[in-house]
Amino acid sequence: MIKKIVVLMLVVAAWMRAAETPAVTKTLTHEDVWLMKRLGAPVPSPDGKWAVFSVTLPAYDAKDQSSDLWLKALGDDTPARQLTHTKGGESGVNWSPDSAKIVFATKRDGDDVPQLYVLDLARGGEAERVTNLTLGARQPKWSPDGGRLLFVSDVFPGADDEAANKKAAKERKDRKTNARAYEQFPPRYWMQWLDDKKAHLFVQAATADAPARDLLAGSKLAASPGFGGAFGDDGQNLESEWTPDSAAVVFTATLNRDEGARANVTTQILLVPATGGEPQRLTHDAKSYGQLAFSPGGKALLCTVSAETPGKVYDLNRLASFPWPWQNEPTVLTAALDRTISRFATPKDSDRIFFTYEHAGLEQLHSVGYAGGAVSDEASPAAGTIAGLSAGGKALVGLWDSAVSPAEVYAFNGGPKRLTNFSVEKATALALPPVEHFDFKAPDGRVIHNMIVRPPGFDPAKKYPLFVVIHGGAANMWHDTFVLRWNYHLLAQPGYVLLLTDYKGSTGYGEEFARAIQFDPLKGPAEEINAAADEAIRRFSFIDATRQAAGGASYGGHLANWLQATTTRYKCIISHAGEMDLVMQWGTSDSIFGREVNSGSPVWGDSKIWREQSPVMQGGNHAKGTGFVSPILITVGELDFRVPMNNALMNFAVQQRLDVPSKLLVFPDAGHWILKGEDSRYWYGEVHAWLTKWLK
Repeated sequence: MIKKIVVLMLVVAAWMRAAETPAVTKTLTHEDVWLMKRLGAPVPSPDGKWAVFSVTLPAYDAKDQSSDLWLKALGDDTPARQLTHTKGGESGVNWSPDSAKIVFATKRDGDDVPQLYVLDLARGGEAERVTNLTLGARQPKWSPDGGRLLFVSDVFPGADDEAANKKAAKERKDRKTNARAYEQFPPRYWMQWLDDKKAHLFVQAATADAPARDLLAGSKLAASPGFGGAFGDDGQNLESEWTPDSAAVVFTATLNRDEGARANVTTQILLVPATGGEPQRLTHDAKSYGQLAFSPGGKALLCTVSAETPGKVYDLNRLASFPWPWQNEPTVLTAALDRTISRFATPKDSDRIFFTYEHAGLEQLHSVGYAGGAVSDEASPAAGTIAGLSAGGKALVGLWDSAVSPAEVYAFNGGPKRLTNFSVEKATALALPPVEHFDFKAPDGRVIHNMIVRPPGFDPAKKYPLFVVIHGGAANMWHDTFVLRWNYHLLAQPGYVLLLTDYKGSTGYGEEFARAIQFDPLKGPAEEINAAADEAIRRFSFIDATRQAAGGASYGGHLANWLQATTTRYKCIISHAGEMDLVMQWGTSDSIFGREVNSGSPVWGDSKIWREQSPVMQGGNHAKGTGFVSPILITVGELDFRVPMNNALMNFAVQQRLDVPSKLLVFPDAGHWILKGEDSRYWYGEVHAWLTKWLK
């Protein structure tokens, strides 16, 4: 790691020398960022010769956007070729064991819901639909013997077969009310109202219209109120893997979903025969398991494990190994590593497991032996982020990007090698300055990592306003990566220096650092952000200390609100999806128990944090001239159920009550994130206008 940091410092030093001369660049526009092609994580074939990945061609009008699968040979430099040519995107790509076919989920002409399609790459032709279920299919996995498909589909309560599901679906469609009824928390999640359907595992022959068997039908497990899958973008996810002999399926599921309002909801490992039946619980603890994968030889079941320590707000995800056939005697392979495993992969014929983890703005490649022991640093780019790591045969592939380089597919066998060239030329022409890293010691002795982003066309002879941008989470980290929302260079384009600080509570610096936010959700992190701004002003002479702004989204919005309530140093504030009152956020969001753990008691308990660290409760600072002075732009998605819109409405009400210059923007079609192109373009325009109005 030390060698990599030295290399990175040399890269930054070279940039700083180059920056002494003003660069001539084109003006960065929203179109430059939004219309950049977007690549999905590559999926390598079992023989290690090919990789399939998605490429999205974005557009401002959703009907003009398309996403298709592409195929790249891993053994030579021939360009990738397009496999599909449809508007709708494909998801969950999985290879047949002989590397001749792929299966994926998509919604094509005639489909009311996504179904599974098989594409024969050896023979060519069109993809063939193989499922025809009322509630669709997703997350397919080919059996090791090549004859069957495992996948996830939803099931209505009491429906034990497809006919019952179809009947229930018709009854729901025909009923004259659309009222929602709930007897279990949460009723909604992120950006969707939940319903009473549950995810089940299905198996069918890998041929068109073969009957699908519900492996969990009639089981006590599926009928229990605590059973469910982890929530994801495409619904509930039962993460699953075939056993090496194709005779059974291991999967993770929640068993205490019904306790979500008063306890940690954990995920356990279970096993069910491929013919169905009552699942067997393999783990019997209060930990959470994920990322199931068998070792290439089939002698170990690998996974990540989180201890879910009672009374703590954060636990690392560590890499663990269970012997197979199953023995409940796991070895934690990264026990000595004080970092969370992001993603791991197991190339064939290697005695190492490869993985990535967050550290100081970067995600690089590392490895550990199958028995555990010392973690090794593997050859990685000096900057940026490795994501979507995966192995097939001896191949090890993934995505790499940085703040100045959109994601491309890379091979990591023996060192990083770029395999695709979808956005390289366009990004290079923008001549964007790379991020710069610096650390400082906070008053409590904690080392705080930061990144600085200079505006395009930076001129060292000029003075620039400072825009302090705050990441969400709080269990998150600023990455050297190319982002759409809060894109560093697009925010900086009008002539701002960005400061990106990883305050206490951030990931990438160890378990204690992430846990340090407990019982101090806003005040302590805000003090570190202010100290980081002071340090940046001291270090960089081109920052104008008289013109500072701050802003953030989600937890970054919470902190932006706290800064606006407790200091007058910032000329203006930008707050998106920001919490205004801890009690209201507890009562209206889709997550409550963790907030009690973080604050030290239920809202009716004896913890003073609920009141003392709620921004709205600092309203008296306005009269004293120590807060609620900075003009604030408040933005929110009307469909946001993680930080519901009532926080934004309360924020605007407080500002108007105190006669603080304020503006509220509500996006009716947006949830927690602003995802539509025109909404995004409008939001950036409003942010730039607000900064210009109050900083210049």
